[in-house]
Amino acid sequence: MAGHSKWANIQHRKGRQDKARSKLFSKLSKDITIAAKLGSPDVDMNPRLRLAVNNAKGQSMPKDNIQRAINKGAGGEGADYSEMRYEGFGPAGIGIIVEVSTDNKNRAAMEVRTAFSKNGGNLGETGTVSFGFDQIGQITYPLAIGDEDTVMEAAMEAGADDVESDETTDDPEISPEHTFYTARDELAAVAGELEKILGAEPKGVNMIWRAQNPIDAPDKAATIIKLVEALEDLDDVQNVYHSLELSDAAMAALEEQE
Repeated sequence: MAGHSKWANIQHRKGRQDKARSKLFSKLSKDITIAAKLGSPDVDMNPRLRLAVNNAKGQSMPKDNIQRAINKGAGGEGADYSEMRYEGFGPAGIGIIVEVSTDNKNRAAMEVRTAFSKNGGNLGETGTVSFGFDQIGQITYPLAIGDEDTVMEAAMEAGADDVESDETTDDPEISPEHTFYTARDELAAVAGELEKILGAEPKGVNMIWRAQNPIDAPDKAATIIKLVEALEDLDDVQNVYHSLELSDAAMAALEEQE
């Protein structure tokens, strides 16, 4: 899907790659530690830990970092985290869902609220935004795993609902992907079948929120992206989902802002 490449291009042009990668590794480490702390440190006995470790491997996280995160959780170290979801609106009525994992609920709530208010948004009540999104499974593979015909056949055989492919790029900082979508209850089964069919572990296996009706708001795109980035930069924030459509018009507007 072109949207994946467009979002990567936005982050790259704004010089956010190193910061985004550091944030990603921190998030992955937290996921692994929480999973190991809540269950067995053995990936074969702990599905949540296996998923977290596979996601970390898919993002080229060093093995030593992965093992340290497992050991930290297995040893009962680290804070006790609560997983929460915040919902709000950005400019042009864009819906935004923020997933948080925090050891301090008051701090997390204050920081999320402040990010919204300082960037033209408003924090709402739980349910005010999510009804316009579908929670679905998302499985990603590098573009090199096969061409579109190959992955389409794999998607049909594995039982995925849909598959989309990024556009190729010459930029070494951007990794184009094939993205498979599936019903949330079938995520694990479809991911397992794809691994068998394609002969490789996926780059990522996650539950995501996808907007039912994306909004094209080119005149507000830059402001919306600034809000999304402000939320993503918060230490407690794990994921941010929004209903902005990254159309050609929106991308052109973003380029004019630079």
